[in-house]
Amino acid sequence: MRLRFNLHADNDDPPEVRNWRVHLIAVVVSMGSLAMGYDTAVIGGTMALDSFKRDFGLNSGSQHWRDTLQGNIVSTFQAGTFFGALLTFAIGEKFGRKKAIMLAVAIFLIGGTLMTCSNGHLPLVYAGRAIAGFGIGSVSLLVPVYIAETSPPSIRGRLVGIFEILSQAGGMCRFWINYVVNRTIPVDTKVQWIIPLVLQLLPGVLLLCGIFWCPETPRWYAKQERWEEAIATLSWIRKLPASHKYVRGELDEIRRQVSSRNLSSETRNTKRYSISRIFQKGTRNRIGTGLLLMAFQNLTGVNIITYYSPRIFETLGVQGTDTKLFATGFYGVAITTVDQWFWSFIISRTTPYMITSLGYEFGAGRQKGEPYEERVNGHDHDVGGKPASEHIENPDVLEK
Repeated sequence: MRLRFNLHADNDDPPEVRNWRVHLIAVVVSMGSLAMGYDTAVIGGTMALDSFKRDFGLNSGSQHWRDTLQGNIVSTFQAGTFFGALLTFAIGEKFGRKKAIMLAVAIFLIGGTLMTCSNGHLPLVYAGRAIAGFGIGSVSLLVPVYIAETSPPSIRGRLVGIFEILSQAGGMCRFWINYVVNRTIPVDTKVQWIIPLVLQLLPGVLLLCGIFWCPETPRWYAKQERWEEAIATLSWIRKLPASHKYVRGELDEIRRQVSSRNLSSETRNTKRYSISRIFQKGTRNRIGTGLLLMAFQNLTGVNIITYYSPRIFETLGVQGTDTKLFATGFYGVAITTVDQWFWSFIISRTTPYMITSLGYEFGAGRQKGEPYEERVNGHDHDVGGKPASEHIENPDVLEK
């Protein structure tokens, strides 16, 4: 059966450019997003395993101490991702997207290996999370750029969307893997907590192996004035002869864009010029929209639920490791299935923001109402939850 790679393509590009090769390239490099989704909060479910608590001495501490420890580990990972995303752009510009991705994956694998081999030593967990975070932060920056620079315009959105789909799929896997190992592997063996940690290495290994097959991006070659390699790579990715008018036209467009940016070094490096490019017409709206969407999305608190879901369900009255991990598994299914497949691909790109924001308002409003309701029933809770939920809700109103 012939695969319909041309599905939903809406322009007059030759059908050859929407081929299996460009889709496979996107899937291969998006193994980095699979690793990102899995690794982002795998530690939350792993720390809920009784075997992990025993081997790392968590049973002897108070619940407050365990919560603080988990928060510190999460913060260490986030610090690594921040600096990884911040420092990797220059490497990708100088040495190429492909080599930068290879370096990022190697760093991630080192960090993941340290966590897997920690064997009861919390300092190794901290170091591993920081190093793995640096690699993940680098991947989160480089992979979307790589996909965008190798994709034909007609399906660029679809291929970049693979990055987010696999990220959420990785998140779903991490929830269920912790549940499965808790159900099937005896608690008296360290293998129970090693398996969730060692599995984070799998997508990284697949990416490191697959990236050797993937080419450097034509646009990066063009920026380096390596035009023969640029057209050869573009021809290979598009599965069209180098003399084809489509390949020539796309290369000419890349050439025009590169030439327009090759201003004199004195002009290009001035602060005034850099700032003016950010606020120029056609750029400021795109940058502003992207920044606000990402900021408001994170301020809704979704990452907090992802990182601390077992603990959150425990505070809601869910008891038992199996039950807590099972609940987090259904949370993973919800955010993956509903968010990615149904909303984005069946309905549209913008309508889901409106619909899901209304759903979020209901949930956040319920959060604010619960403390009061419980206090009326004689169950006193920390009233700080109400203003906290209020703070989470406000960005979502602005997002709509």
